Amino acid sequence: MDKQSITISQALAEAHRHIDQIDARILLEHVLDVAHAFLLTYPDYVLTALQQEMYLHFVQSRMEGVPVAYLVGKRDFFDLTFKVSQAVLVPRPETELLVELALDLTASGKPYRILDLGTGSGVIAITLARHRPQARIVAVDRSDDAIAIARWNAENLGVSNLRFIAGNWFDELSGEEFDLIVSNPPYVAESDPHLQQGDLRFEPLIALSAGKNGLTCIRHIIEAAPSHLVDSGWLLLEHGYNQADECRQLLQNKDFSNIRSYPDLAGIMRVTGGQINA
Repeated sequence: MDKQSITISQALAEAHRHIDQIDARILLEHVLDVAHAFLLTYPDYVLTALQQEMYLHFVQSRMEGVPVAYLVGKRDFFDLTFKVSQAVLVPRPETELLVELALDLTASGKPYRILDLGTGSGVIAITLARHRPQARIVAVDRSDDAIAIARWNAENLGVSNLRFIAGNWFDELSGEEFDLIVSNPPYVAESDPHLQQGDLRFEPLIALSAGKNGLTCIRHIIEAAPSHLVDSGWLLLEHGYNQADECRQLLQNKDFSNIRSYPDLAGIMRVTGGQINA
């Protein structure tokens, strides 16, 4: 991108030669601290030298594969906006299915106890807490940096019916039981070539990869969950595109019932769940 004075329309056109059009727009909105409507209304606005320099830097970083969410420091999820950093995964649209299913299982106004394992930036737990203000929610993550970001998001979004715990899965939850356990755990096989491609190169490996076949964390959660679920309690797990059959079998092996897999908007079986002692 040429460093001569450029307008909004010129900046977007040049950036679009190198990166996705939506990415170019989001990055420019961030640099200018404006809404999309500003770009549409003032295409001839001339960027200052500092704005142009910042935009050049962001476009170059995106060309190198850095996720847009990390560059702008935030990501929309469900109906909220969350702070993110390279300490946490970038929230993905398919994870909204997990939230929708959790909301379907928890009627509004009742004091459900809900556990979110591997909370990351807190998007699942905080969204559930906002939509189920009478629920009592616990969010666990082994990363202190992730917990710090999740706490910030909860405070920024005014959520108080939520408790954060730094720990590994169920280790800090001895004796605690829940009506619903949800998790988007690491589920990518350690040898999966996608880990060395695209945005995934910049995301925390500990939150992505789980053993030889990607099922290590899922298997651990399913094994331990019955001890932390009330009678008729539910477990919902997000998983990889090809792991639904194995997840259903693992749930069946632990005597879960009403076992079912649910497709995301792309038609991929993305979440599997079941009910204990139903």
